[in-house]
Amino acid sequence: MPPDGEQPQNIATTVTEVSERVSVLVREEIELAKAEVTQKVTRLVKGAVVGIAAGVFLLTAVLFFLHGLAWLAVYELFSNNKVFWGFIMVGGALLLLGALAGFIAARAVRSGAPPTPDLAIEEAKRIRETVTSDGGS
Repeated sequence: MPPDGEQPQNIATTVTEVSERVSVLVREEIELAKAEVTQKVTRLVKGAVVGIAAGVFLLTAVLFFLHGLAWLAVYELFSNNKVFWGFIMVGGALLLLGALAGFIAARAVRSGAPPTPDLAIEEAKRIRETVTSDGGS
């Protein structure tokens, strides 16, 4: 049996080592969470930028198409002195499509999950289970 003076020193050393390791684990988990969230946000921003560029091109094309559609409606359906009816008809159709798109977008936003650090959370749960276990008994 070791002398009484050595046992508290061994326990103190062990406690110090365990606390240092736990501190390192916590710091690593925080870094993992930061890296995951940064990666997800970066992907979201890149997707948003490309989506905005595509939207600008599509909006311009749609404006030209709708302008032509309104003139076609005037030419086929209305007399030449009542041009405004073609544009009102196309505008009404756009309002209906916009309402439908807004409804679909609202549902998609509500169902979307925020960017969470899933891997870091799983790893933290595993560490907690390991620390709280009996040590294999």
